[in-house]
Amino acid sequence: MNDIYYIDLRQRPELKDETAQWFHEKWGVAKKAYLECMESYLNGDNEYGWYLCLEKEKIVGGLGVIENDFHERKDLKPNVCAVYVQEEYRGRGIAGKLLNMVVEDLRAKGISPLYLLSDHIGFYERYGWQFLCLVQGDGEDHLSRMYVHY
Repeated sequence: MNDIYYIDLRQRPELKDETAQWFHEKWGVAKKAYLECMESYLNGDNEYGWYLCLEKEKIVGGLGVIENDFHERKDLKPNVCAVYVQEEYRGRGIAGKLLNMVVEDLRAKGISPLYLLSDHIGFYERYGWQFLCLVQGDGEDHLSRMYVHY
């Protein structure tokens, strides 16, 4: 039996606090910021969702969608953000399944293209993302790669 499964936070809204804490621990962004974005999504203020991979009840991977992922190109929106898979779960296709899930979900809601800011080269391309341009991240001294998925 496979105990790993994927959800949209709207399927399990009771996980909001735990999810915000998990992302805070991974990325160092204030838990309150995650909670505000998640509450906006759960309340139906927007369709910028939060997607999780769970093993039984433990979060092992996740990502979200926000208007702007802390960069200068405010016109490139919405942004997939906070993509993370626990180290011991990497190499199992979890990030790819989450990325495909968010693309399909938002496309079904009429939201396309999606953008993603990353310094990784070669990873996102495997899942249909295309390098678009270099952008300046807020407070960063180097340029980061902006990807797009149509």
